[in-house]
Amino acid sequence: MTAFKALLALCLPLIAAAVAAAPVRPMEGVSVSVATDAGRLQGREADGVRTFRGIPYAAAPVGALRWRPPQPPAPWSGTRPALKFGDDCLQHPLPVAIDPGSGQSMSEDCLYLNVWAPVGGARRLPVMVWIHGGGFVLGSGSLVASDGAALARGGVVMVSLNYRLGRFGFFAHPALARDHPGDVTGNFGLMDQIAALKWVRRNIAAFGGDPARITIFGESAGGGSVLALMGSPMARGLFQGAIVESGGGRDRLATLETANHQSRAGYAAGAAFATKAGLKDPDAAQLRALPAATVLGDLGFLNNTNRDDYAGMVIDGRVVTADPAAIFARGGEAPVPLIIGFNSSELGALASVTGPWTNFEAGRFGPHEAALRGLYDPAGGESALRADFLSDLIFVEPARFLAAAHARNGHPAWLYQFGYVGEAHRAGAPGAGHASEIPYVFDTIGTVDAKASAQDHAMADSVSAYWAAFAKRGNPNEQGRPTWPRYNAAADTLLDFTAVGPAPLTGRSRARLDFLETYATSP
Repeated sequence: MTAFKALLALCLPLIAAAVAAAPVRPMEGVSVSVATDAGRLQGREADGVRTFRGIPYAAAPVGALRWRPPQPPAPWSGTRPALKFGDDCLQHPLPVAIDPGSGQSMSEDCLYLNVWAPVGGARRLPVMVWIHGGGFVLGSGSLVASDGAALARGGVVMVSLNYRLGRFGFFAHPALARDHPGDVTGNFGLMDQIAALKWVRRNIAAFGGDPARITIFGESAGGGSVLALMGSPMARGLFQGAIVESGGGRDRLATLETANHQSRAGYAAGAAFATKAGLKDPDAAQLRALPAATVLGDLGFLNNTNRDDYAGMVIDGRVVTADPAAIFARGGEAPVPLIIGFNSSELGALASVTGPWTNFEAGRFGPHEAALRGLYDPAGGESALRADFLSDLIFVEPARFLAAAHARNGHPAWLYQFGYVGEAHRAGAPGAGHASEIPYVFDTIGTVDAKASAQDHAMADSVSAYWAAFAKRGNPNEQGRPTWPRYNAAADTLLDFTAVGPAPLTGRSRARLDFLETYATSP
């Protein structure tokens, strides 16, 4: 089991609170249209934004196209309405009482994207492409928390997308490799993201965007996707900037044929699933004929780890060639400006009820437990160890390491900590939990939080402005806001988003993180 996946399961209530959204509202405004390479689209213009929903960027991955790399969408004649979101990819949604989600219907036919663009003004605007999180088994590009209208009003063209999830998106079996020997297999969800970026490159000029100024950004599994795309030869040149929000980076991936102590081998997991589905030695056609409900099975957000029938992302040799940390360490990542960071209390209040020592790390840190405890709780006890160890291990140290490596490799990097908690929610909150920055990045806090205060709105305006400035200039700084220093390991300065506003912070938990880095890079 990977540390990243384990914490995702523990953070369920925090994630739900961050992405909880009102039902999707019908589109209003006047009709507008654009021409794409597959046909003309009809959208809506209102409040200074042109919105197009449910645009197919690839053919439906069903039937013979299940577990194939994404194929081009079929062209259409006339004008296709782009007024409602496409279906979400198949998944087990969280209970509505916990997370209202997107409210969309679901199907295998889910490879759609959405575009928000400013009305009039300059053409060739910067483009931001959002990749949602959800542990690669959950999520959607249509959540209200990640609505792109506010960013569009800030002068960017915003795109969100769906990609195949669970076994539909991350599955490998020898029969599939034999069926199409030239295909890449295993990481279909990542290939979907790459196909969406290629669609953006071909078509975004029609919406006023600049295909030479594309920034990809994502949170949690979306942030992990950004890291994977930065290291992927198949994504090279498709984007010019990257933002990673709480994306981990230290997971050690298995290959298609070889497992490791954290992950299952891709082919072995696929064979185990086929056997459980009643297919002992199937061919590709038999696999593709399985009912969608069988492929989905019981795989969900809370049980996608410690399974012998699901491997998740694997090293396939073409889309994913190595672990992200290894690629950054050798300077093989995309040479683009990078923002990367974490939240101040990723595990949040759950830290008080989870032990700091976990089975997946006991083998590495067990012999050094006394030293680690001394760094976190020098006076004894374990309050700081409980509160901070897992967050530091899975999110904070990897973000700092990747920022330092990227800077050392000669590329601009900026590191942040998001510590802001909404005014109405501060009582008893240890800090900003996993995913809680999302409505501030998109400036949707007033939509998702009925108790949002003037200070909350001001923080959302600030965070979204830094993100938009980065997309516009490859640098998050703009006049009138606190300076965000470029990161380098010697200075070790990040930008801390707190209740008193953004401010530089130097040497955040440096001794602890140095210790974790030493053992993270040890054999």
